[in-house]
Amino acid sequence: MKIHEYQAKELLKKYDVFVPRGIVATSADEAEAAARELGTDVVVVKAQIHAGGRGKGGGVKLAKSPEEARQLAEQILGMNLVTHQTGPEGREVKTVLIEEGLPIDKEFYLGITLDRATGKNVFMASSEGGTEIEEVAAATPEKILKETIEPGIGLQPFQARKLAFGLGLEKDLIGQAAKFMIKLSQAFEKMDATIVEINPFLKTTDGRLIALDAKVNFDGNAMFRHKDYPELRDLNEEEPLEIEASKFDLSYIKLDGNIGCMVNGAGLAMATMDIIKHEGGEPANFLDVGGGASQERVENAFRILLADEAVEAVLINIFGGIVRCDMVARGVVEAAKNLGVSIPIVARLEGTNVEEGRRVLDESGINIISAQGMQDAAQKAVGAAG
Repeated sequence: MKIHEYQAKELLKKYDVFVPRGIVATSADEAEAAARELGTDVVVVKAQIHAGGRGKGGGVKLAKSPEEARQLAEQILGMNLVTHQTGPEGREVKTVLIEEGLPIDKEFYLGITLDRATGKNVFMASSEGGTEIEEVAAATPEKILKETIEPGIGLQPFQARKLAFGLGLEKDLIGQAAKFMIKLSQAFEKMDATIVEINPFLKTTDGRLIALDAKVNFDGNAMFRHKDYPELRDLNEEEPLEIEASKFDLSYIKLDGNIGCMVNGAGLAMATMDIIKHEGGEPANFLDVGGGASQERVENAFRILLADEAVEAVLINIFGGIVRCDMVARGVVEAAKNLGVSIPIVARLEGTNVEEGRRVLDESGINIISAQGMQDAAQKAVGAAG
């Protein structure tokens, strides 16, 4: 689950992580009033969308008066902001954060996420703040400092000081920086976050260290521990088909291709997308109906898959273990009939009740292309999609 920058900062404040003073606005009038309330010579008008690169896209502007803050808010609110993370379709800006301007001396990067190689969280720091960390990793990986966080122990003071020294901070700021990093690490754990990024982590000319920007994503599996998190969800920032899929507990992610995929099991779903790419096609989605999917769930999954207008062919790849092939077949047939499907459907079924499943498809009266094996299925789906 993703949240906005202003929401992330409100949460971090609860864990004593220093952030700038800011006020949220949804209109030009509110933006002007917020700038007056902050009372600084300069304020920053920041578009609030679930994507990075807002500044490069024109979504972050400096205002030297409340009147200018109003003008800039009028420009940003309602704009379709396109960044490298939104894709060419962009995102409509409905909220801005009016934030106090700060005297910038140096910008750094801080981040915490899971290191899948070690199975442990890792704290990262870099002197290349204000730059996308992916760019730093590609061009100068040696500038990304890392400290592994041991489970049950947390980031230790000596690790935080090591990172602070590595950033080249002055000696009188090492203690302040180490304390900031430890607080950030504690917040990461208590929030059940999957990623926390502070970019930039700001050093001001008067010697303060502040989270000038903040990105926080949560682990959806831990939502039961945080009853307030659902209130932070902004459905305007999410793909409508993904919202619909979540209602049926389906793992669905929309992609840019034209071959719809319905698979049971995340690993098989990833392999299916890979082999489609290998055969020269483009998957339109990731869709895992789960190992114990019911017929109703399969029907809903198929309906959501077909709601994507970009889909020109469908590849159904089912390995029947817990889920039975005949049950999946009945769900597909029922959904196809109800929706009046006209695009090609390629089906590869293996496992429990596979013969019955194939019989259901063959006798359905629907034009379904049978496939033997994953490569055969991928080739036929790519061909059917043109």
